Amino acid sequence: MKPVFLALLLSGLSAAAEAQNASNVIRTYFSGYEKKDWTITSGLLADGFTFTSPAPDDHIPLAVYKQKCWPQSKFIKKVDFVSIVQQGDHAFALYNITTTDNKIIRNAEYYTFSSGKIKSIECFFGGSGAGYPTNAK
Repeated sequence: MKPVFLALLLSGLSAAAEAQNASNVIRTYFSGYEKKDWTITSGLLADGFTFTSPAPDDHIPLAVYKQKCWPQSKFIKKVDFVSIVQQGDHAFALYNITTTDNKIIRNAEYYTFSSGKIKSIECFFGGSGAGYPTNAK
């Protein structure tokens, strides 16, 4: 009976560690935006990374993401997370961005992970529909 209990305990600890890891990766990814440091953000993106949003971006690759989305970082003051929920290699994050002119934007993102890095992000614009700092109303 003890080996079965130990296996269940270790399985639960492993799942908790994975959930903690996704939260840490997502928080660190956005800290790159707050600090205007591309190396922080890009260091968490897996080979073959894609980004999708209503902007419209349909599974754009890393080079296009950097060109199109990274410039938004200069308008981001702070990211506050409402919730990060993970199941296996997938996670949802709901967050508020405070822009440099103190506007609030709420978005949700769906993440897919591969080997501890972000393989894809699907962004859903929320709140007023502003979605990103230069579109904030």
